[in-house]
Amino acid sequence: MTTQKKYLVVNTGSASKKYGFYLNEQKVYSAHFEKEKEVFVVTEVFAENSRKREISQEEYINAIALISKSLIEMAIIDDKNDITLVGVRIVAPGEYFLTNRVIDEEYLKMAELAIEKVPLHLGPALTEIKNIKKFLGNQVKLVGVSDSAFHATINESAKFYAIPIKDSRELSLQRFGYHGISVKSVVFKAAETLGYLPEKIIVCHLGGGASVTAVKNGESIDTSMGFTPLEGLVMATRVGDIDAGAVLYLAEKLKKDFKELEYYFNNECGLLGLSGKSCDIRDLLEYEKQGDADSTLALEIYVKRIREYIGRQAVVLGGIDLLILAGTVSERSIIIRQRICENLEFLGLELDRDINESASGVEMSLAKKDAKTKILVVKTDEMEEIAKITYQL
Repeated sequence: MTTQKKYLVVNTGSASKKYGFYLNEQKVYSAHFEKEKEVFVVTEVFAENSRKREISQEEYINAIALISKSLIEMAIIDDKNDITLVGVRIVAPGEYFLTNRVIDEEYLKMAELAIEKVPLHLGPALTEIKNIKKFLGNQVKLVGVSDSAFHATINESAKFYAIPIKDSRELSLQRFGYHGISVKSVVFKAAETLGYLPEKIIVCHLGGGASVTAVKNGESIDTSMGFTPLEGLVMATRVGDIDAGAVLYLAEKLKKDFKELEYYFNNECGLLGLSGKSCDIRDLLEYEKQGDADSTLALEIYVKRIREYIGRQAVVLGGIDLLILAGTVSERSIIIRQRICENLEFLGLELDRDINESASGVEMSLAKKDAKTKILVVKTDEMEEIAKITYQL
């Protein structure tokens, strides 16, 4: 009798974390931990059953203990020692992290060095790794699943900033790109839907973080995020593209040191900073209806930047065969999809408004029947992609 592989998948964010437990390649349990207003909650799904409950901050921090207890209660495992393999999504710059790897002492040392570059993204993952190791002991094997690995194929001309090349090489300072797990997931889901893989694909991943990626023959050749996930689009609270001179000027005038600037650009900018009210697209659309000028401006800049990057990636690819809209904003916001695609007929993008207005939270084709370029809303499944990689390793 073949022994089942039992493994846990972990996807941490700065304000939430997701877990999935798999038997071989089948997900049998999931848990989503987050903070709602001032309360920590967990939503668990098992065998079509879902339960949402309030938890303490301690339970949020030590999520692995809560998960282990639930898995035992549900008779999925006998005890915590059944969890011998854990796959963790890793967001970190550096060529070392362009590869999916077993997390050993060398990996942890490299991660500790990288954390100063992306503390808000790598910090929660490292904390989770340490908590898991402490709870499960040395019997557990951990795998770091790179959020940048899919972008390892980007063109050399897309990779480097225009600083002295010796500095780029010595410091490993280049554009690594992120959202790679999500982009890979939606590209191959779209290929399954269509029955073939289009040659020239642009993927817009629009969530709290956002990016636009050019994919040619199934490989990433350019993407909007750079050395860190700060570059590119206007995001919920992240600044996106900004003049380096403006950064220096802000440091001087606001009297912020590097750590304070890092927090500022990650947490106080983007849609939140522009509107002065909210980082949530739904809120901003409501404020716009009420005549709030800054909310309207924030949405205009947000959409304009996405459209600019679609055009930029179309140039890189030499055209578009398929535009994929992924992430929670793409899935749920009818009006943002419409605004993104407006007046892009010259790229072959013709949105069917009637279909678009009927599609919320579902996967479907949005292009007009005879349009040259296909438009698909595709639901990303990062957990599934992390699970596949963990299973293979």
